[in-house]
Amino acid sequence: MAVYITGGIAAYKAAYFVRALIKDGAQVRVAMTRTATEFITPTTLQTLSRHRVYTDKTLVYDDEIVPHIELADWSDAAVVIPATANVIAKISHGLADDFVTSALLASACPKFVVPAMNEKMLKNAATVRNFACLRADGVNVLEPDAGFLAEGYEGRGRLPAVTDVMKWIQGKIAQSDSSVKDMKGKRVLITAGKTVEPIDPVRYITNHSTGRMGYALAQAAAERGAKVTLISGPTTLACPAGVHVVSIKTTAEMAQEVDKYFAKMDIVIMAAAVSDYRIEKPAAQKIKKKSSTLELKLVKNIDILKRLGQKKKEQVLIGFAAETQNLLENATRKMQEKRVDLLVANDVSRADIGFGSKQNEVTFLRPGHEPLLVKKSDKRQIAEKIFDCIMSF
Repeated sequence: MAVYITGGIAAYKAAYFVRALIKDGAQVRVAMTRTATEFITPTTLQTLSRHRVYTDKTLVYDDEIVPHIELADWSDAAVVIPATANVIAKISHGLADDFVTSALLASACPKFVVPAMNEKMLKNAATVRNFACLRADGVNVLEPDAGFLAEGYEGRGRLPAVTDVMKWIQGKIAQSDSSVKDMKGKRVLITAGKTVEPIDPVRYITNHSTGRMGYALAQAAAERGAKVTLISGPTTLACPAGVHVVSIKTTAEMAQEVDKYFAKMDIVIMAAAVSDYRIEKPAAQKIKKKSSTLELKLVKNIDILKRLGQKKKEQVLIGFAAETQNLLENATRKMQEKRVDLLVANDVSRADIGFGSKQNEVTFLRPGHEPLLVKKSDKRQIAEKIFDCIMSF
């Protein structure tokens, strides 16, 4: 495996990644950008990998070897860690102005990009476009973590833990090896994230959903060959490769978009955390602090899942139940009331599997079947198990 280290503050963590690969039995060779060598020395990586480290100085050709082609031909996988915004911009547009970008452009093996940068750079429209370009080209891109940044404040853009990066790469390789395309030709509609209901032009009511589960489902379905439409509330997650995304904000907007696509779908998965209530009359202007109390009148939103259950014909309908108590009792009632073919229930009161967590633990409920517990695992793995269940119907 070729490991490409670029010049970010997280470059030192790449040493731990290389060591983890070696302990796992991998053969590793390392290439570094000029700036990366200012954060961590090539000697460190050479000692860990037990191979010479490729840098811009290696661009010097001898009579027999073209170094960047040598590395590209040797590697069966390429990992860019950490991947800076600058290098992401370069490789997404095919630039090859140093050793790292030249070798990556010449590499035909699976590529894995592990970004790390400031949150403002991460959210910049240009970076978002570059991520989309990479994914469209079949490059695997790992979403950065949130946490305390080098700039001294909380935000998204941290390099994920080495163990998480390892699991992600191993999972991607396993998926590629299995080449499961059992959903080819299936049309799948998925909702994800939260909806927001305005109080005034400044404030709104919502929930803690990040959309991770819905986005994992969309990516899994697309990779299994399905044609996927994802209706998403506000989120910071990147658009999954090969997925048509429709962005909405309110529950009413989600209901409108679901109605537009529902009849044409084979599988419909309502994974979004929809606001059950909305403000009856949102204020046209910002509400001022004039009194010590403020009363808001809420009215019930349309129950999208229940309405779909009433009008579904050949569609397979899947719902989610986010509960904080009496999980099986409440989820069973919801399964019956909503007339779903599968209900995925989870306990969001648990911090380790609740909103925003990368992992989940769920229970599958189906009419006429015993509940099936799927123990705590990565949300992508949960997504695969959901589709395994659906395809067994």
